[in-house]
Amino acid sequence: MTLSKRLEPTLLTDQVYAVLHESIISGELPAGSRLRVRDLAAQVGTSVMPVREAIRRLEEAGLAEREPHKGAVVKGLTLQELVHVYGVRRLLEGEAARLGAERITAEDCDAMQAEYDAMVTAITERRVVDILDHDESLLAILYDAAGNPVLVNMIRTLWQRCRAYKIVGAQGTLYAEGEDSLWRYQKRLVAAARQQDGVAARTVSDASLDNATLRIRALLAVQDDEENVGAF
Repeated sequence: MTLSKRLEPTLLTDQVYAVLHESIISGELPAGSRLRVRDLAAQVGTSVMPVREAIRRLEEAGLAEREPHKGAVVKGLTLQELVHVYGVRRLLEGEAARLGAERITAEDCDAMQAEYDAMVTAITERRVVDILDHDESLLAILYDAAGNPVLVNMIRTLWQRCRAYKIVGAQGTLYAEGEDSLWRYQKRLVAAARQQDGVAARTVSDASLDNATLRIRALLAVQDDEENVGAF
């Protein structure tokens, strides 16, 4: 048998993709940033080919998009996508929280508590990316206990897609007077897990995502108003 296609070298593309992916997830490349192929190739020290392929993969992952007269940009934030993505997250994560709480071990609960404590420290020190990382690690421990890797992978994909929304929500909430929504739901989730109360865990998960949707929606509306004012 003769193969008609050559295998392309993917290692370099994987490395470029990893760098760009991390820059987007961390907020270093915020929503709307232009992804100029030649500029990025110069920055990472490669030819343009692996950069083009990495950008294509970012588009497939929902982290980048094409805009007229601009080319590829980091995907922007819209109220419509916020509602859609968080609606799907609510469905999947509520079920993962319920199943995970019913099956989780005491050791995993201790690991959740450790992530919660680290997250609270990050909140105190206003380290936004670390807050989100510890929050996702806490949730991942609970969701992994559900025993459904397909469900967890789908949730992780959604986390990546809405990371920019999470950053907006965390940044805005950090500076809101008396706002405790960055930690109070996680505290209740750890308690529900220790009691192996699946119904309570699902209720907390739903309430947390509903709250996040409302907070981020309000913050995006403020940003839109400020941009519109600046346009006149």
